[in-house]
Amino acid sequence: MASIEGLVPITRNFLASFYDKYPFSPLSDDVSRLTSQIRSFTADLQHQFPLTQGESLLVNEVDRQPPHKMDENMWKNREHIEEIIFLLEKSHWPQLLQQQSTPEDIEFGIILGQLKEKFLNTLKVLESFQSNNSENIFNTVMTYMPQDFRGTLIKQQRERSERAKQAEIDAVVNSGGSIRDRYALLWRQQMDRRKQLALLGSATGVYKTLVKYLVGVPQVLLDFIRQINDDEGPMEEQRHRYGPPLYSLTTMVLSIRLFIHLSWGRYEHRNLAGPQASVLQQAVDVYTSEFERFIKFISEVFANSPFFISAEEAGAMDARKNEEYKEITVLAGKTHEVSLPVESINSYIGWDFSLAPGKMSMDIGFSVECTNSTGQKTMILPYRRYESDQGNFCTCEAGKYTLIWDNSYSSFFKKVLRYKVDCIPPVAESAQSVNEAEG
Repeated sequence: MASIEGLVPITRNFLASFYDKYPFSPLSDDVSRLTSQIRSFTADLQHQFPLTQGESLLVNEVDRQPPHKMDENMWKNREHIEEIIFLLEKSHWPQLLQQQSTPEDIEFGIILGQLKEKFLNTLKVLESFQSNNSENIFNTVMTYMPQDFRGTLIKQQRERSERAKQAEIDAVVNSGGSIRDRYALLWRQQMDRRKQLALLGSATGVYKTLVKYLVGVPQVLLDFIRQINDDEGPMEEQRHRYGPPLYSLTTMVLSIRLFIHLSWGRYEHRNLAGPQASVLQQAVDVYTSEFERFIKFISEVFANSPFFISAEEAGAMDARKNEEYKEITVLAGKTHEVSLPVESINSYIGWDFSLAPGKMSMDIGFSVECTNSTGQKTMILPYRRYESDQGNFCTCEAGKYTLIWDNSYSSFFKKVLRYKVDCIPPVAESAQSVNEAEG
């Protein structure tokens, strides 16, 4: 990612200057021309045949302005691409077309298969873009995190959160939910991601306990991500520059979906004539090629955008001095305890310790116990003697967790203990949080 010279505040004017370096070549005129033609075809179908309630809802969506936020448009394009692929499955063709009773039907069936492949390829490009964007941002944030077992535990918490979100999606699918239902959930999860990101910038909400790990993050970056969702914030410049072509593509794919949907419902009365089939084929060719071109372009913009820079680029690597091990002498016959308050289940408690080398091999007892709100104590990790150890566990209840180093069995030898311990809270208190900026 590009470093920010001088780490100046990331304002809309700053981003405007950055985006000047990345002008987007206008969409082909064929986008508006073919969209208009497709909409004309659907208007004829609407006029000649009454709309069902579901079709009316789809028509209303086509007639509305596309969403303002770019990432919402990305999800809308992905949703409509999947809906079109569903319609282009042979099992979902009109019964008359499935019979392939005429040479024209056979030829049209071949064309539909080709159109489906184009949409499948575009869907893969879009899914890869969204996945890579999320991973790149998370990995950049992780450069500010402790580069030890705590960073590993934070990654594990993120993976746990992602699995929980996927389980939500699977539940919708397994219960017979529609593509629309699934994408409504995906967008809600995405909105939650962005809200959590803003909370990270303000050090509030479920991220407040994680902010302490963001070693050396420049204030200008925290200020920026705090404003990431603001309608008139710095990101408005991105929407102003690159939103219009994306909005046009959103309208185009929705128009294509509506045309196919209405045509399938009326195929027995009015099948797709040669000229209309030709326009549909052209529209799909233009949409998929132009949308993939836009994705390739915006990927480059994001890869070089100053939304996040790594700790190394920000000069924050020297700020890790507070990550050093603590060192304490445990006298003979004594113990040393560290207590960690845990507010949420599914928190991770981790440790890394060793004894300073001496003239003879020595060890120290180690155990972990939990005291809940009623004062009841439970042994979490049974007593055992170690020269060194690193480990972690996931909590199943809130309370005070105490890590105990026991040198009471020694009558003569003190032990020099070097250790790190920490409690990593869940990335979110529900299944809806992961670092991701607006796309």
